[in-house]
Amino acid sequence: MTDHPTPGPTPAPACPAPPASDRAATPPPAPELFTWEFAADPYPAYAWLREHAPVRRTTLPSGVEAWLVTRYADAKQALADQRLSKNPAHHDEPAHAKGKTGIPGERKAELMTHLLNIDPPDHTRLRRLVSKAFTPRRVAEFAPRVQELTDHLIDQFADRGSADLIHEFAFPLPIYAICDLLGVPREDQDDFRDWAGMMIRHQGGPRGGVARSVKKMRGYLADLIHRKREALPDTPAPGEDLISGLIRASDHGEHLTENEAAAMAFILLFAGFETTVNLIGNGTFALLTHPGQRARLQQSLAAQETALLETGVEELLRYDGPVELATWRFATQPLTVGGQDIAPGDPVLVVLAAADRDPERFADPDTLDLSRRDNQHLGYGHGIHYCLGAPLARLEGQTALATLLRRLPDLRLAAEPDDLRWRGGLIMRGLRTLPVEFTPSG
Repeated sequence: MTDHPTPGPTPAPACPAPPASDRAATPPPAPELFTWEFAADPYPAYAWLREHAPVRRTTLPSGVEAWLVTRYADAKQALADQRLSKNPAHHDEPAHAKGKTGIPGERKAELMTHLLNIDPPDHTRLRRLVSKAFTPRRVAEFAPRVQELTDHLIDQFADRGSADLIHEFAFPLPIYAICDLLGVPREDQDDFRDWAGMMIRHQGGPRGGVARSVKKMRGYLADLIHRKREALPDTPAPGEDLISGLIRASDHGEHLTENEAAAMAFILLFAGFETTVNLIGNGTFALLTHPGQRARLQQSLAAQETALLETGVEELLRYDGPVELATWRFATQPLTVGGQDIAPGDPVLVVLAAADRDPERFADPDTLDLSRRDNQHLGYGHGIHYCLGAPLARLEGQTALATLLRRLPDLRLAAEPDDLRWRGGLIMRGLRTLPVEFTPSG
C-alpha cells in the first residue's frame, strides 16, 4: 500500500458554490504563480493549469513573458520539436531582456556557447565530445569514488546526531564528484564549492554575487585549461579527466575553441551539481514524509536487493524532481502546441513537474509509489537535449539515499514539513535546508 503525499498549505475557505446552471461555464479562478506559497507546493496550481490552460502565456517574475506547457503529451512534443530553439538569439525581446532568460552571469562571463544554449549541428558536435565521459561503463567505474565521498561526508556528522542534509551532504557530494570527473585538483575543489554555493543561493546572497561567482569560475576554468594543455601527455591515461579529454579533442581537429571548452566545463559543473543536490534533498524529504515507502525501501536494502532502489529513484524524480521547468526554448517559426498558436521569437517553458503529475499519463500521479514500473517521466528531459549526466546523477542519488538509510536507520525530520523553505527560482526545485536528527553512531 502506498502513502499519499504530505498535504500542502491549508486552502483558503471555499466561496459559496455558484448555481448549478453556471458551474460548467465558470472555472475556478486561476492560481497565483511564483509566490512563496506556490514554491512550497506548486502541484495544485499545475493541476489547474493542466485542466484549464495547458499552454498558457504567463508573465514571469523577471518580467519576461513565456508560454508554460503543462500536459505530458504536449511537453514531450515540445521537448523534441526542433522548431523550438535553445539559442537565446531567437528571443524576440529587446537585447536587455535576453540576460533574463539563462543562467545568471553567463552572458557577461562569455559562457553562452554551451549545450543548453545551442542547436545542431554545433550541439551535436559538442555533445559527442563529452558523451563518452557519461557512458554507463565510465559511470560504473566512478561508483567507488561516489561511495567514498558519500561515506566521508556522513562521517563528518554521524556522531553528532543532527545535520542539515542540504549543506552538509546533498550539496557537497555532487560538487566534489563532478570536480573529480572534470579534473579539478583536490586542493581547488573547496573554491568551487564556495562559488557553486553562491550560485544556488542567489535569492538570498549579496547583490551581484552570482555574476561574481560565475566570473571567478570562468577565470579559473580558462587558467586550468591552459595549464592542462601545457602538461598534456601524448597518450591519454585510462580514465583521463574530462577537461583533458576536451583539450585533446580540440587539439586533434574537433575545432573546440577555448571559450567553448570553458563553457562546456562550466555547464557540466553547473548542471551536474544542482540537479543532484535537489534529487538527494527532495528525495530524502519525500521518504521522510512517507514512512511506509521509506520502510519498504529500508527492508529491501537490508535484504541486499537493488530493484526497489532503482525504481524508487525514478519515482522520486517523477514525484518531486529536481528540475521544475525545462530550460528555455524559443520558437523559430509559427507552431502549435496543445492547440495554442505560438509565434516566432516567443519563449516556451516546459513544466516538467506538471507533466510528470499528469493523470492522463500516470495512474494516481499524486501518490508516491517507489515500485512504480510504468514510469517514463520527463525529469531529465526528452529528445536531443536529454540530460547528458543522467547516469551519473542516478548513481549519486541511489548511492546517497541507500547509504543514508543504511547508516542512519532512524533518520527523521527535525522541523515541521510546512516550516521548510524552498528556494525561489524558475528552473530548479529544491529545499534551502533539510534539518534532520538521528541516533549518533558511536
